[in-house]
Amino acid sequence: MTKPPDQYRDFASRHLGSSDGEITEMLATIGLKTLDELSSAAVPENIRFNSTLNLPAPLSEVDALAELRERLSRNQPKRTFIGLGYAPALTPLVIQRNVLENPGWYTQYTPYQAEIAQGRLEALLNFQTMVASLTGLPIANASLLDEATAAAEAMAMCHVTGRPASNRFVVSPNCHPQTIAVVRTRARALGLEIILADPATFDFAKVQPFGVLDQYPASDGSLHSPQQYIERAKAAKTAVILATCPLALCLLASPGELGADVAIGSTQRLGLPLGLGGPHAAFMAVREEYKRTIPGRIVGISKDSSGRPAYRLALQTREQHIRRERATSNICTAQVLPAVIASFYAVYHGPDGLLQIASRILGLTALLRQGLCSLGLSPANTSAFDTLSIPLSASERARVLRAALSAGIELNTFRSDCVSITLGEPHNEADIAQLLELFAIDGNPVANVKVPEDSLIPDPLRRGTPYLEHEVFQRYHTEHELLRYMRRLESRDLSLTTSMIPLGSCTMKLNATAEMVPVTWREVGELHPFSATDNIQGSIAIAKDLEQWLCEITGMNAVSLQPNSGAQGEYSGLLAIRSYYASLGQSQRNICLIPVSAHGTNPASAVLAGLKVVVVACDAQGNVDLADLRIKATQYRDTLAALMVTYPSTHGVFEPTIRELCEIVHAAGGQVYLDGANMNAQVGLCRPGDFGADVCHINLHKTFCIPHGGGGPGMGPIAVRSHLAPHLPGHPLSATESCAEGHSAIGYTVSAAPYGSASVLPISWMYIRMMGPIGLRKATQLALLNANYMAHRLAKGYPILYRGPGGYCAHEFIVDARGFKKTAQIEVDDIAKRLMDYGYHAPTMSFPVPGTLMIEPTESESLAELNRFCDAMLQIRQEISDIEEGRADPLNNVLKFAPHTARVVTSDAWHHPYARELAAFPDEHTRAHKFWPYVGRIDNAAGDRALVCTCAPTQNYA
Repeated sequence: MTKPPDQYRDFASRHLGSSDGEITEMLATIGLKTLDELSSAAVPENIRFNSTLNLPAPLSEVDALAELRERLSRNQPKRTFIGLGYAPALTPLVIQRNVLENPGWYTQYTPYQAEIAQGRLEALLNFQTMVASLTGLPIANASLLDEATAAAEAMAMCHVTGRPASNRFVVSPNCHPQTIAVVRTRARALGLEIILADPATFDFAKVQPFGVLDQYPASDGSLHSPQQYIERAKAAKTAVILATCPLALCLLASPGELGADVAIGSTQRLGLPLGLGGPHAAFMAVREEYKRTIPGRIVGISKDSSGRPAYRLALQTREQHIRRERATSNICTAQVLPAVIASFYAVYHGPDGLLQIASRILGLTALLRQGLCSLGLSPANTSAFDTLSIPLSASERARVLRAALSAGIELNTFRSDCVSITLGEPHNEADIAQLLELFAIDGNPVANVKVPEDSLIPDPLRRGTPYLEHEVFQRYHTEHELLRYMRRLESRDLSLTTSMIPLGSCTMKLNATAEMVPVTWREVGELHPFSATDNIQGSIAIAKDLEQWLCEITGMNAVSLQPNSGAQGEYSGLLAIRSYYASLGQSQRNICLIPVSAHGTNPASAVLAGLKVVVVACDAQGNVDLADLRIKATQYRDTLAALMVTYPSTHGVFEPTIRELCEIVHAAGGQVYLDGANMNAQVGLCRPGDFGADVCHINLHKTFCIPHGGGGPGMGPIAVRSHLAPHLPGHPLSATESCAEGHSAIGYTVSAAPYGSASVLPISWMYIRMMGPIGLRKATQLALLNANYMAHRLAKGYPILYRGPGGYCAHEFIVDARGFKKTAQIEVDDIAKRLMDYGYHAPTMSFPVPGTLMIEPTESESLAELNRFCDAMLQIRQEISDIEEGRADPLNNVLKFAPHTARVVTSDAWHHPYARELAAFPDEHTRAHKFWPYVGRIDNAAGDRALVCTCAPTQNYA
């Protein structure tokens, strides 16, 4: 058989954007000959990793997929009835193929540039409308990480908003155990007291807690009316949070009707696979008084420069990276792609379709209950939506579990006195018959039962109000219409399928098709997060591979894959440090030193971990000021817990003093937390564990190819040195002894599922497996080269801030646009909007330096694309020069009125001194292929003055 060509077998040649000849050309431009020469010049000698990473040799796409398939074949997806907040769901194939598997949806970035994110923002507004409608509460956010963290966020929000003088929070034992664990973790760090008690009998007036969390329906399936205690809680000024299920709310009275202040939950059942725990979009809905403190993002409606309705992220000042140490949450992301899928699921089925699905589940539950009663068994809950708990003796329980194992069925066995069964959308009457056979005693056949007419829902809890009344939930119920609607929205969003997205600190690289294919495999999607260990051996093997590989790449000794976002990784790493000091009897260590240049989530995460933030200055070159660090380290020597540092620095420089910085902190008794957001500049060139870091988080959605999904999902595993390994997060329902092999759970949990958003881990596994150690190192070197090449070209028109001692930047660099305000009345925002006319998403604006653009090209972009972006930036510089030199009107020019929509440039009215062609087609590329911004420049302030964050007739906002 003929051997396939090397290009076919070598995945790295397709991941890396430039050929060897183009690499040589770029190196010559910056005055170098080889990639090794560049990395030697950019990376300080005293931290360089001079060996080859001990990773498997690379495989081709075909061979890597075959190896992954073999590993995952060890998984044994069962017919699962475990429940606990997760139930099997059906993803409509039209949504699976056109959204979940579509790079036009999964390669978008967070919608900070709203004019070129209108499609995704509309889908998220639909999500918010769906949540608000089902929960009966007026304000909903655009999703959170998972149900358990949403509960923790709700607790923190209520503490700040309601009764901050109280530190007591009541949690019902009816809540899911993973939710209780995550809430306890958050409370312990914030110094809040958790009282585990039944709200129905709790004395709110005496204890006066600031909030109470209950599950509705309860974790065991029972339905209790919260009304019996909500009035008493309100009288005591206690906020009421109900964790609920969106499908159940099609039949149940909404939390808003019952008087709750906050509703949280997961939309996993709305078309998302189980995926061993995620990613799934959690939700939060609140009363009006919480709209300024609700965590996460809110999509709102404003108007554009033509007065037309336009979507954008509302209340931007709530973004936690802006509030820093005053933040009440460290969440700076969401689960956008899963939220979009859930919203399309609701649009496709509409209110009648959702009611039909919910009613069918309820009917199956009633059928199961009657069948159990006919066998002489009495479920503990007489009311239910989808879950029944059946008390059993030890011998009966053992017999049922043996029968279930033999039949390939998974039941909820986490309580020793009963067995619970949760039903979902894919289940049917044959499943009910099979379940009843498990409980039947030999010689006692199952009675021939019929679907009962009476409901399991008590009259006071039956829903009496309509939902999903907006037109969008009425129109798209045929596949043809839904397909066209999804494509319309997709066309209004710029993604990596259009052009490079050169965002600093965000690393928008190739998400290869071969990496994405396994996400929708049955062996990945049909696993319950609390399945028995024997059923998930393949996924455990994948997790162990990733833990070992990430240890090697970072120079660390142990990894936890539980954190399901970068912010969660920061939080988890700091909790590990706090746990370590507690084990040494040094709980007084609560000071966290953070450079002024750090990512904004760093101080927010430190506050959530119960640490006090002390800011460390930076010098004129943007490096951490070692003199100030020494002063602070000495001042807080007895209470220092950690220093949080980003490396390479947030300014895009390999600081040469990083090893000395770590030594200063260690000498003062502290730990070094390294923010791994910029790991794409380190892989294969230097390792945090080698030069002094004790813990770092790793953004798998940056360095290791999990796509950004329009603002989520992400994964933020933490890697630690050996002394912190026993302090990695654990999980009360983990199928294995711990979430990181060999390390015991120490009593804190950060995500609802043991392995976080486990179904996206195969993406990073495939990337590392196909690249191999040499490919990964070359990818890092090319990321450095692309950044330095672009900085060299753009220096012809713009000042470049911060470079290392050799004159080179790391994988990103900062373009200074501050001077143009004085010379041409042009702000950085004008440049960002004008780039849209050229078909580009703007670089990161005004971070870490206000009035600048931070550019990160990544290794996946070709020389042609780098040049096209540089040409656009330099042409914009010429447009600024035209203003400076009087050739263009300072108030009426192509920058001030950018972006230009098709509607505007084809209108009969044209009130500008510049040509329509210059506005719409500024270069040859846009004449050949034009991406049109769907709306003109958006007035953010107008939307914040009159917050509208659910669907309504558009004429309301004209």
